[in-house]
Amino acid sequence: MSAEPHHTLPPVRLHSDAELAREALGAPLFARAVRLARWAGPGTRVGVGGELAADQLPEAAAALGLEPADEDAAVYASQAWRVAVDTGLVDVTEPDEDAEGAAGAAEADTEGSAHGTAAPGEDLALVTGGAPGEVLDLWLAALEAVLADAAVPDLGELVDALDTGGEVDFGRLDWNPQREADFLDGVLANLYLLTLAEGGAGESAVPLPVLAASMVVPDGMGDPTDEVLEQVSDAMMRLDDQFRQLEPIGLVKFRPVDEDLMAEASDEDLAAGPSGAPAGDDEDVSRYGMVRLTPLGLYGIRARMLEAGVEAPAIGELSGKGADALLDTVSRFPESAAQAEIEQWLAGRELPAAVAELLAAARGDDEGAPLRRLRCQQALATAGPEAEPAVRAVLDDAELGGLARVWLAERGVGDVPAPDAEMVFWLTVDTIAAQLAADGETEELPLLIASLTAHHSGFFEQAWRVEHPATAYVLEAMGRLHPDRKAAKEARTAAFKARSRQG
Repeated sequence: MSAEPHHTLPPVRLHSDAELAREALGAPLFARAVRLARWAGPGTRVGVGGELAADQLPEAAAALGLEPADEDAAVYASQAWRVAVDTGLVDVTEPDEDAEGAAGAAEADTEGSAHGTAAPGEDLALVTGGAPGEVLDLWLAALEAVLADAAVPDLGELVDALDTGGEVDFGRLDWNPQREADFLDGVLANLYLLTLAEGGAGESAVPLPVLAASMVVPDGMGDPTDEVLEQVSDAMMRLDDQFRQLEPIGLVKFRPVDEDLMAEASDEDLAAGPSGAPAGDDEDVSRYGMVRLTPLGLYGIRARMLEAGVEAPAIGELSGKGADALLDTVSRFPESAAQAEIEQWLAGRELPAAVAELLAAARGDDEGAPLRRLRCQQALATAGPEAEPAVRAVLDDAELGGLARVWLAERGVGDVPAPDAEMVFWLTVDTIAAQLAADGETEELPLLIASLTAHHSGFFEQAWRVEHPATAYVLEAMGRLHPDRKAAKEARTAAFKARSRQG
């Protein structure tokens, strides 16, 4: 057995599909795309790429309720139209390129150039008549379109990279589409992980410097070099622009970098905080930008991870599976997430039968069995008196008898037979093996070890004989961790005897 705990991506706590679908429909950019899809008709003209004809953008902006004086109105309309086309909310028939070329040559500088047409797509009906999952599929398609746009350099960079012939010099631009897409994917994956570390509910914002540093600062680096700080500062500015684009689709809530800060500060000043967090109070930190995934964003990033083949569990998805699958899976979860999953699993079952199934699944002498029994004990902690018959049924079981006695004793149940010495020692080894598997060698474990061994004089003289697969492994850990030096030495001696006994 390994001395390190087994880690996996923690499960996320998702809202229901119905709640998420409502959020998707309320996302500003998605809502604008739906409005333009309903606006599209026989008079709508599009170019070769399906984009709206330039002279139709003011009409599209008006359909969105945007003021003509708003200098960004055409940009909002164009972006919403692209999303509508990319998600299938709008069907476009692009112009024939040869016809367009001929028309353009014959009627240059006129309105006679060939155009394609557009009409509401079949998928538009799903917005009001589809199931929540179908609405979410449309939103995911919209998200992909927005992510693709967010990975493209801004207009200023593109203009700077124009050569004398008016073409973009990609060498000068230093833009690699796959690299940019991978960077943004990595940022969102790190934001997802940081969100899960806070409980998976998406309620805590992450400072932009922390997120930028997670992509730039090498693992294990102490004080970042000036070069690394400059890279972090550059990453912050990229992320500031990208999250501004991602907020309207409902993926994130974002507080941008304070414009006054950008105007006043040098690159070195902006990078002062990314190695950890900017100095000062919460208000100072927020000036550097704050971002958090919305519940819809958590759903979206998880969906993309699943599509990429990443194991990204969600609370509740084990409800329809058996107790063996439940205990095996939650054994890899943090304790709070395991508890939430167990509670949902129990909620849909008759308790006596569920407890019997859990106890049966907790048996075994494989490496994962101690942690399964610990999670089983965690599940039983919330069970009421109706679980007692199933628990009593395993009192004589070599692997579950100790667990059963603990549960009954904690509830003050009478006539519980006292465990024999063999069961006590076996339960001690099993408990420590489970704790090591769950959390590794924590600061609390030495206290647990001291407590478990203090009640038994000559504990280590007997412990090496325990018929448990993890006996030697546990004794070796006790030799490293026991706070009493004499007891630690006895543990190491006992571990050697256990190894020798096992051959």
